[in-house]
Amino acid sequence: MSLSVAVAGASGYAGGEVLRLLSAHPEFEITTVTAFQNAGQPLIAAQPHLRSLAHLQLQPTDAATLAGHDVVFLALPHGKSGGVTGDLPEGTLVIDCGADHRLTSEADWAQFYGGDYYGAWTYGLPELAQQRAALAGATRIAVPGCNVTAITLALAPGIAAGVIESADLVAVLAVGPSGAGKSLKTELLASELLGSANAYQVGGIHRHTPEIRQNLELAGGSGVSVSFTPVLVPMSRGILATSTARLAPGVTKAQVRDAWEAAYADEPFVHVLPDGQFPRTADTLGANTCLMGRAVDEAAGRVVVVSAIDNLVKGTAGAAIQSANIALGFPETTGLTTDGVAP
Repeated sequence: MSLSVAVAGASGYAGGEVLRLLSAHPEFEITTVTAFQNAGQPLIAAQPHLRSLAHLQLQPTDAATLAGHDVVFLALPHGKSGGVTGDLPEGTLVIDCGADHRLTSEADWAQFYGGDYYGAWTYGLPELAQQRAALAGATRIAVPGCNVTAITLALAPGIAAGVIESADLVAVLAVGPSGAGKSLKTELLASELLGSANAYQVGGIHRHTPEIRQNLELAGGSGVSVSFTPVLVPMSRGILATSTARLAPGVTKAQVRDAWEAAYADEPFVHVLPDGQFPRTADTLGANTCLMGRAVDEAAGRVVVVSAIDNLVKGTAGAAIQSANIALGFPETTGLTTDGVAP
């Protein structure tokens, strides 16, 4: 018997991707979709590519509408989930794709987000240390930020194995604008983006910064410091993250290779490429995969890891469904694919 599912924020990019993946999931039945401004419209008016869900109409986003389902996915703007989740039944599996329940530090929340702090939930990055076990049977799950996923997966194996240092971590990310949502903003217009690239939230002020530190500390890092710079580029979706770290004293290239290959040898969705190969975002589009390549820059004494994800799949919706599968005891890969879309 299928589990009933509600998706809040169904008119946005993240909500639409959750729906696209859920529509092919054998264990879930999408019964309710909600929105704020678009409530009252047919879902297909906001998501015309979701033809199999044309029978659904967008309902108001409130706890009364969402209650009564087995599973609720929240794809709402930051600060909106927390006001809804407190009124949902404890036995309902709730997966938040926003930031409201990611941070364990209230001080970090106040500094980088502001507003009410709603507390941390079980963290939905199965490949991170101890998280897969924590997700089993969980009823409240917080999905990581997309930039966070690309950087965490790239650097966590080196920190856990002690082959890189936890301080002076640097990452530069090429990011598609779908990560900013559907809201109309001048800097996201095609006429502003096409033929250009621009950095934003530079200098340690990006909201994902404390979440990256939090994850790398969980991986075993001490005194973690990270500087990352996202750069908007003219591709609708995808993240290509180039992350670098100081090589720990006495560590060899072979030890670096072994650390990453051992960490991800049995992971269904994280694939380390052969030496000398590096991923393209194009190879991850539509798939719940993170592809990565790594190299040692001997002259600089640094390890370089290039990771690629689809920000809307492994960076958001795919991670949500992967985590839900684990929480409910389904095979982790159910309803998810490692095959991208090409060209």
